[in-house]
Amino acid sequence: MLDIADNSGVKSALCIKVLGRGAARKGQNRPVAGIGDVVCVAIKKSLPNCQLDDKKVHKCVIVRTKYPVKRSDGSYVRFDSNAAVMIDNEGNPIGTRIFGAVARELREKNYMKIISLASEVV
Repeated sequence: MLDIADNSGVKSALCIKVLGRGAARKGQNRPVAGIGDVVCVAIKKSLPNCQLDDKKVHKCVIVRTKYPVKRSDGSYVRFDSNAAVMIDNEGNPIGTRIFGAVARELREKNYMKIISLASEVV
């Protein structure tokens, strides 16, 4: 389950599939999404004025994870919740605002529009 950190009208979503490579962790065979990975989601909770259809599969990019991410300087960063931002087919965010902090690793994956909309980059 993912919290949605933008104003697209979606509150929470269920991850269905990890697109792209996705890393395996701790002896698991299934792909696990990290920060900057694109996943397919099903909308579970949304506002009544949401512009996205609940019965379709949508794409979003992971911006925060509970699992710690190791950085090149040896430090780790982790967040309180798993959060994502809804994107369209070109990779641009659907919402116009992003709530909460996002990880710096999004800059390496070329999500500059999400970085610029975020209030804080950790």
